[in-house]
Amino acid sequence: MARIMSLDSGTTSVRALIFDENGKTLGMAQKEIHQIYPHTGWVEEDPVEIWNCQIQVAAEVLQKLDLKAEELDCIGITNQRETLIAWDKRTGEPIHNAIVWQCRRTEEYCGQLVERGLTEWFQSRTGLILDAYFSATKAGWILKNVPGAREMALEGNLLFGTIDTWLIWKATNGKSYVTDYSNACRTMLFNIHTLDWDPEILEFFDIPRTCLPDVLESGTDFGMVDPSWLGAPIPITAVLGDQQSALFGQRCFNKSEAKCTYGTGAFILSNIGDEPLVSKEGLLTTVAWGYGGKVSYAFEGSIFMAGAVVQWLRDNLGIMANAAESEAMATAVESSEGVYFLSSFQGLGAPWWKNGVRASIHGMTRKTNVNHIVRAALESIGFRVKDVVGAMEREMGMPCKTLRVDGGMTANKFMMQCQADILQIPVIKGDNQEVTALGAAYMAGLVKRIWKSMDELKAMADHETYFHPIMHAQDSAKLYDGWLELIEKI
Repeated sequence: MARIMSLDSGTTSVRALIFDENGKTLGMAQKEIHQIYPHTGWVEEDPVEIWNCQIQVAAEVLQKLDLKAEELDCIGITNQRETLIAWDKRTGEPIHNAIVWQCRRTEEYCGQLVERGLTEWFQSRTGLILDAYFSATKAGWILKNVPGAREMALEGNLLFGTIDTWLIWKATNGKSYVTDYSNACRTMLFNIHTLDWDPEILEFFDIPRTCLPDVLESGTDFGMVDPSWLGAPIPITAVLGDQQSALFGQRCFNKSEAKCTYGTGAFILSNIGDEPLVSKEGLLTTVAWGYGGKVSYAFEGSIFMAGAVVQWLRDNLGIMANAAESEAMATAVESSEGVYFLSSFQGLGAPWWKNGVRASIHGMTRKTNVNHIVRAALESIGFRVKDVVGAMEREMGMPCKTLRVDGGMTANKFMMQCQADILQIPVIKGDNQEVTALGAAYMAGLVKRIWKSMDELKAMADHETYFHPIMHAQDSAKLYDGWLELIEKI
């Protein structure tokens, strides 16, 4: 029996899961991590806490299953992306808190770079738009603002890393200083064409190459967990950023296969094959993974508000006691009666990128009640996903035939049926919703030959629920046209 551990280092919690050769979850342990808000818009975390909690849950899940470390075949890591940690190479101690992907401290600087006309220069190399979201300007901020950081960098003693690099460094007791393509490409320092750190971008931000890890394929040898941590050496054989890991966990191995993870926001990724197309429609181009000498790329579109829309209805308007009630409320009316809910609480992300737009509700009449508003709110999430999927289809010149889904909102059957109706394609939900952790386990197991190929993974039996479109195509198009008319007006 195979046993693969997946370390899932998220934004608000860290988890350790163990899977078998059928992709079944054998056990899980989880621990929350704290976020720190030094100033408005700034978000930090304690790197030492992240590591301590991660190794604790790894030990805990072994204990729960009465397993010893030597009974594990391998470890895969998946992690929150873009979050940056800087530490002293000599001591292994962080010189500052982790700057989390959500942190906006470099927003003004990024705006200055946009005004200088540098957007296309960065996007053509990195596939990314200029934004404080990514790691590059975080590194620049540390070099400029943390006392002694610049001197350490020039001496070759400062190390930068995303969460995966930090975990591997700690797990191997400093023997491995590495990352993978899927995480490196989210830093805005990595050239997605040459698959290496871009020397001109490093020069632009004045970041020495010695401050950055070696970049490896997503499935390969990342080093050995030192036996002092869990009692035996364990090979780390996979690293994937969380959204790419979910794409891999959903087994979207072929071009145009797409997935959507519905959490606080929603992340849509579509496999675009082995050529890094640069989007003209506001999408990000990202490395999906590298394995066996081959690289797959993906388009990515982020929606800032998905589950958070329902949370707002619950907490701010008080029209439901819990999120689960939204399904019954939405189905209590036959339609939203022309009501549209513009859920742009944090602006509109891909493909519109209208960040100054405020949220609003349109088309209400005296007949409108809370059920219409809830239904319109859920439909708005479906419309936003269609915005992104439509852009992906136009860029690729081919349709997405299905959308595979995971995340908390997939428990809402109305939402999933609504999504199928708006997209007019089947929406597929698997029984195992731990697809982010599962993706890292799949990749780790491929390296250890637990599975011989991606084709073998693709062929594995999995109980799935299909939501087929039941709304007539003309009615769906009319509903979405109303949404597009609203977007054009704002």
